Amino acid sequence: MTTKPYPHQECLRLFEKLSEFIDDELDAVTCQDIEQHLKDCRACTACMQTLKKTVELSKCTGSHPVPETFSENLKNLIRKMS
Repeated sequence: MTTKPYPHQECLRLFEKLSEFIDDELDAVTCQDIEQHLKDCRACTACMQTLKKTVELSKCTGSHPVPETFSENLKNLIRKMS
């Protein structure tokens, strides 16, 4: 892997598509673009590996209900961020 400096905006653009990339929901051209970026960008590769591991771990934990206040606080936080 080479460490090519990418503009921060390009890494953010890739980050927005990582979940779809991992779930194999993107077209071939977009996947190739992401794969090329990942070959050259150590930071994004680490981010993708962390996300993949998180998804794997979350599948192993099963479903557990959370307190209603936690759920509402999380929804409010997501609304503020979007």
